[in-house]
Amino acid sequence: MRFCASLFLWWLTLPVGAVIETYEFSRPELEVRYHQLVEELRCPKCQNQTIADSNAPISEDLRRRLYEELEAGRSDDEIVQGMVKRYGEFVRYNPSTEGATRWLWLAPWLFLGLGTLAMIGVTVRRNRSVETPRDYASDIAELLEETKE
Repeated sequence: MRFCASLFLWWLTLPVGAVIETYEFSRPELEVRYHQLVEELRCPKCQNQTIADSNAPISEDLRRRLYEELEAGRSDDEIVQGMVKRYGEFVRYNPSTEGATRWLWLAPWLFLGLGTLAMIGVTVRRNRSVETPRDYASDIAELLEETKE
């Protein structure tokens, strides 16, 4: 019983480890942009966490850099492009559909189309190669007539 109680209490303390950072923004709209961008950018170290969710030191650095760039007056596109230039397209949760990533967006549709064409080809070839069933009764009748002659 004590083990269960201590496990439950430990479980309750998990939110304490969450990321808590406070930045003083000069304008409220910068804070809104900050929160949008930290949810859009992926932590380069953590495989599937945003920089808002990650406790990794690199995420802390990225959040601080993001704050500094927002305060310096950079646009969202400039900030994201700078992150992409440094860490690659992986840093974005919604990668662009330009350049090399275009193939990542198109590949499923290309494979679906090729698979459909292959399935149609196999089906057509199979239908052509199927012989019509022989009528053995008429074959026997022909043989009997040939033997009578």
